[in-house]
Amino acid sequence: MPETILVVEDEPSLQETLAYNLQKQGYAVETAGDGRAALETARRLKPDLILLDIMLPLLDGVEVCKTLRREGFQSPVIMLTARDDEIDRVVGLEIGADDYVTKPFSLRELIARVKAQLRRTETIRDELDKLKTSAPGQDTLTYSNLTVNRTRREVTLDETPLALKPQEYDLLLFFAEHKGQMLSREFILERVWGWDYVGDSRTVDVHVRWLRQKIEKDAANPARIVTVRGGGYRFEG
Repeated sequence: MPETILVVEDEPSLQETLAYNLQKQGYAVETAGDGRAALETARRLKPDLILLDIMLPLLDGVEVCKTLRREGFQSPVIMLTARDDEIDRVVGLEIGADDYVTKPFSLRELIARVKAQLRRTETIRDELDKLKTSAPGQDTLTYSNLTVNRTRREVTLDETPLALKPQEYDLLLFFAEHKGQMLSREFILERVWGWDYVGDSRTVDVHVRWLRQKIEKDAANPARIVTVRGGGYRFEG
């Protein structure tokens, strides 16, 4: 079955253009023109990816994304905005978006980003399937009171499960697998997000901040994920 994409855009001509070009790529596409319709369609359809405009009638894209993430929606969300503003980008990432595209954008670039996000999701599924058949004991990394389970893609702190978004989990697992090593932002971006990811290293900083808030005793003075001045980050366990 083709992967399904939900296009949420209130400008009819752009909505139609996006749907047409994504269908040409072989995707199944459904559309919504306002925030409330977006929520209803996402809950019913459970799409593989959402293209989500920020400025929408009835309910804006930020609230739509926040609501879906609270409800456990894990598929990638790419935000669309007419504003080229770094603050907007950070806000988009912090409410759970996976990528961020500023209008006007080229359809070629947008489709490349869609493919990159869907490819990443498929890679995660493949890795999870492989881990399910791995030998016992190879699926768990434990550092003091922090445990990362590869097979179940679960993290516990003091035996309490943590609610991590997919990319937060991927980043933490990458850190845990490279304990004590200095990892540059560019290297992390390439290995966790993929070599063809078109974002920048600030994406790493945002996700590190999220992780610190969840796994550090004092996020302002981190002891587990430490910053290496002029270099990147190092996981101390």
